[in-house]
Amino acid sequence: MTLFTPAVPAPPTDARDGDFALAARYRPVLMLDGNEPSPPLALGYSVMRAATKSPSSKFAIAPPPGGAVIEYAIWHDWDIQHLYDLEHVWVHLDAAGAVTRVEGSMHGMRVSIDDGSGLPEMEGTRPVLYVEPGKHALWGVLRSMSFIAGHHIAQMCGPEAGREGVHLGNSFAEGGAYAATARDHRLARLAMKRAAFTPSFLFERPATEPALMPWSALAAFIPLRMKALIAALPEKVPHLEAVFLDCGDTLIDESTEIRLPGSDVVVEGDEIPHAMDAVRALHRLGHRLALVADGPRGTFENMLMPRGIWDLMDTHAISGDVGASKPSPEMFEAAMDGLGLGHEARSRIVMVGNNLERDIRGANEFGLISLFVAWSKRRTHVPAATIEVPQYRIDSLDRLVAEIEAIELSLTEAADG
Repeated sequence: MTLFTPAVPAPPTDARDGDFALAARYRPVLMLDGNEPSPPLALGYSVMRAATKSPSSKFAIAPPPGGAVIEYAIWHDWDIQHLYDLEHVWVHLDAAGAVTRVEGSMHGMRVSIDDGSGLPEMEGTRPVLYVEPGKHALWGVLRSMSFIAGHHIAQMCGPEAGREGVHLGNSFAEGGAYAATARDHRLARLAMKRAAFTPSFLFERPATEPALMPWSALAAFIPLRMKALIAALPEKVPHLEAVFLDCGDTLIDESTEIRLPGSDVVVEGDEIPHAMDAVRALHRLGHRLALVADGPRGTFENMLMPRGIWDLMDTHAISGDVGASKPSPEMFEAAMDGLGLGHEARSRIVMVGNNLERDIRGANEFGLISLFVAWSKRRTHVPAATIEVPQYRIDSLDRLVAEIEAIELSLTEAADG
């Protein structure tokens, strides 16, 4: 699966300066794995003829006497583990213009790239480099890559894909050029997890080489590109629009509830183990949360406000306010209205509850994704009809976050409507 790229903004392919011809003459030939999901998009060059700080990396540059170093900053929209990737190649030239050394970036390090002769394979004046699948570190010898790091690379491209979300540890983000919310990070991780792949370690030259431009042009392009990529995440990445949560025997243990004398309002009750931590974790992941519960408002304010959970909910659909109880569609409609969601979002909302007759039946009839919490034994776990059969089930609230993540990862373009 190729990771998505927004249509605009595109690199300024006509950007060039007086060093363009020199940079074009020595630009590296980048060989890509046949399954690579995010090929390089642009190369930003800088030519340095005296010792100086690299304009696009953390390293110091020291050209040969009378010579130069051409630095190529290689832009990929995606690393398989984070959104944003800037790699580097340094080509050292002597006073006569001969290549004396080639270096490349490798997981934050700067390493010499050669095939044992002091230089990598060369195509005329151009070094031939092998781009590590998914992670894009630069190698000079393919067999060394597959032998030394093949298993680790496969792990990063497979089970460890999407580990980091949107990359913020760079000068652009640290300078405020772009930012990311918790939801942005979650959707970026989803995109990369879906793009997880098995490297073929069969490399080929791409049909189209990345655009070549001065570093100043690429540096102006990257923030625009990142903003476009982040803005496109909700449209391009199938995801959950919301998580609806019941309360009694879903978050609070009903067997421990104490009511005001002569009232249905609960004033005390124990939380179910792991329930509040799960809600907090869902909030940290950027999920929109709605309380969808039967009872008087005072009950849920008493149970959730002191625990700091009430304000983590984006809206509260409470039967005492709505005038109807689950499985009535009015309850779910109230929650969707509170979130500003249209009916097309129903297939991307999870209803989490403990009551087959109310929570699960209501969710299934309304077109939501139903998740049964089977922690309490106070009510039946046996559906009375097919419409009460939950789509998903957990027995403990410490499984809630992982189950929501699995449900979200399983969404497809078709399910996303």
